[in-house]
Amino acid sequence: MHTVTVVGPHASDLIERLVSELATDGSVATVSSLPVAPAPGFEDAIGYTAVGAGVAVGSSSDGWTAYNDSDDRSVSEILDELAPNYDYCLLEGISDAVLPTITIDGAEHAGESIAAVKDSNDCALEPLLDAIDDTDPHETLDSLVERVKGSPRADRAGAIATFTGRVRVKDDPDDDPTERLEFEAYEDVAADRLRTIRSELEERDGVYEVCLHHRTGIIERGEDIVFVVVLAGHREEAFRTVEDGINRLKDEVPFFKKEVTTDEEFWVHERTR
Repeated sequence: MHTVTVVGPHASDLIERLVSELATDGSVATVSSLPVAPAPGFEDAIGYTAVGAGVAVGSSSDGWTAYNDSDDRSVSEILDELAPNYDYCLLEGISDAVLPTITIDGAEHAGESIAAVKDSNDCALEPLLDAIDDTDPHETLDSLVERVKGSPRADRAGAIATFTGRVRVKDDPDDDPTERLEFEAYEDVAADRLRTIRSELEERDGVYEVCLHHRTGIIERGEDIVFVVVLAGHREEAFRTVEDGINRLKDEVPFFKKEVTTDEEFWVHERTR
């Protein structure tokens, strides 16, 4: 799910325009920043009128409010929930989200700027749409499982096997607890090697589709880092390919890990030289 936040004056107007265009290519979710949660019965006030806006979620100082949902959830949790079912998610006015960002009139933001416009109602949409499509998608285990289920060869598959790697707090009882990890990648090289690994694994007999995804940036303790999902004819091929997939990813793809504990921070590759 391509996920972008739009910040600045009249961000909702620009999102309305973008939703209408994006909905011609896929399903679109929206997330809005609200000063207060909408009163019961008025949740529709946070929706978008543009054709194609599939769901609206409101954020307020009191927590998160969605249609028929009173649970408080974080931005990350909302995105994880939406990812399996939507191709795009546009967030309105959430300037502290560390996400790809479209800025209006120089608005401040915490994420990486992918485009900047002066006026939300008088700007060309095509460059913005291209910038959104160029972002790395927000993936979860569920979104990758849904992807392989949509394979043209899914009717021949009797197994889906998965692997999830997460931030371990301690490797040993006496270790300083890990607070977070930070991953960097040689982006073009990493993407190319991931495609090669995926292609070679899918050449195996009985393996129909493979998905490999490794997050970059800051990942907090307990959060997921990496996913491998394999669609195969039988469990033997599925399990074997998942194991080979994660081993090859760790051995062949250039991701660099900084570990931040309660006592220190260090790049792991420098410790293992």
